[in-house]
Amino acid sequence: MRHQARRCLLQALYAWQQNDGGASVPQILAEFLRRTKVGDEAYFREVFPGAVADVGVARTLCTPSLDRPWEQVDLVERAILILAVHELRVHPEIPGGVVLNEAIELAREFGAPESHRFVNAVLDRVRRALSTAPPAA
Repeated sequence: MRHQARRCLLQALYAWQQNDGGASVPQILAEFLRRTKVGDEAYFREVFPGAVADVGVARTLCTPSLDRPWEQVDLVERAILILAVHELRVHPEIPGGVVLNEAIELAREFGAPESHRFVNAVLDRVRRALSTAPPAA
């Protein structure tokens, strides 16, 4: 059920980006909940607004590992990075390896043929950076 929620979260983040952030989070949430089986609904309801709010943090953490500017990263890849960075930061109860594996699977399913390699490389660096960062005060 959590994997299905992540699939829907990826799609919701993609839709939000397609509208340049113009569609409201409650509007997208309502639309997805009305039309789609989101799996773990509580997780979807919690993570989507948090991931949207954390886009700037995801961008900051991913940028040093990117081979191109953030704006040039494919929207699917960017949505996967946003989701995974949010999970790595806000959900320490989920092992980092699980977050990376889920992100790689989403990239294989929805991304370009080599997206999973790109996503893996970027998120592996982000995970290491987060694990060595001092705890937030």
